[in-house]
Amino acid sequence: MKLESLQPGDLLYAAMEIVSDGTVPGFDEGQTIAAQGTRGVLINTGYLEEQPSQTLYLVRFETAEGLGPATACAADELRVADEGDEPSRAQL
Repeated sequence: MKLESLQPGDLLYAAMEIVSDGTVPGFDEGQTIAAQGTRGVLINTGYLEEQPSQTLYLVRFETAEGLGPATACAADELRVADEGDEPSRAQL
């Protein structure tokens, strides 16, 4: 499955460490939001008005307490789940 074909509610993973740019509530600039390999759920897709050709993915990554805040990610920061990945907590 390709990232572009995901629907809200689909499982995906952080392809790299996701770091706050200072705009995510509860996270200081430079603070890690999700480590590489962290599971997340797609909330929605969109784009910035200034860059309509670049799709942004709104994702909530798993934390020890549940799901973290909605975080906008670029395609290169994410990867789709494959058969070798562990199921999400919701699938257990």
